[in-house]
Amino acid sequence: MLQPELAIGIGMRRGATAESIVAAVRDVAADARIACLATIDRRAAEPGLTAAAKQLGVRVIAYTPAQLTEVAVPNPSDRTALALGTASVCEAAALLAARSGELRIHKRKVAGITVAAAVIRRPAP
Repeated sequence: MLQPELAIGIGMRRGATAESIVAAVRDVAADARIACLATIDRRAAEPGLTAAAKQLGVRVIAYTPAQLTEVAVPNPSDRTALALGTASVCEAAALLAARSGELRIHKRKVAGITVAAAVIRRPAP
């Protein structure tokens, strides 16, 4: 049986490098099948993130703070809410991109990059 495909939510500061993002994703998701990197709209065009997505062979999906706020997450952050207008970036973005309610990996911070993963649900054939 194939392992599930994951949507990876990314929270990061401006200027994060592709190397640090890829390392954080690999640390958290190991060799899982990755479908996309998802984040808040203001970080989607960051050179480090776009380069990381290219290295991983996936696309970047962006969500507005309003979209992210609509998602119930297990680990909201007051600090993130004050700074970005949403209490969650990586967990909410992963859940939105996966179109599921199943977080496989709750948010984890690795070398300044916050990563979460949600299982992508595919309709039965």
